[in-house]
Amino acid sequence: MSDRPEATPSVRGEPVVEVETRIDAPAEVVFEYLTDADKYVRWMGVGAELDPRPDGQYQLSMPGRNTAVGRYLVVDPPRRLVLTWGWEGHPHLPPGSSTVEITLEPDGEGTIVRLRHSGLPDDELRQQHRGGWVRYLGRLSVAASGGDPGPEPEG
Repeated sequence: MSDRPEATPSVRGEPVVEVETRIDAPAEVVFEYLTDADKYVRWMGVGAELDPRPDGQYQLSMPGRNTAVGRYLVVDPPRRLVLTWGWEGHPHLPPGSSTVEITLEPDGEGTIVRLRHSGLPDDELRQQHRGGWVRYLGRLSVAASGGDPGPEPEG
């Protein structure tokens, strides 16, 4: 398996985005980068307010004034997160209208990260989110393994 994030089509036949990568860090460390606001913005966004508990809400400020908003459905450290996902002011993907599931599987001294994003209403949004998740899981891989992914890219 490559260390580079890969997007794969769903084997379940439903329109989802699935991305997988291996990170050279234990699951406990990777999980912190998914639930601690200071660590989160090292790989995604320019600001984060996170309340990582079932029914807790989150808000991610992205470059270009876009804001992702949702709530946590499942928080199972350090194995699994499930959260709703959407964008403030977006007519086709409002806050909470889609679901992101992230599973972490120990792999030696590293972790296999699998992300599944469902509920995206059309092919254009699926392609945009697939590209974003591939890019961001690459940045997560660098940050969680002790590197610096650099500043958040614009757009």
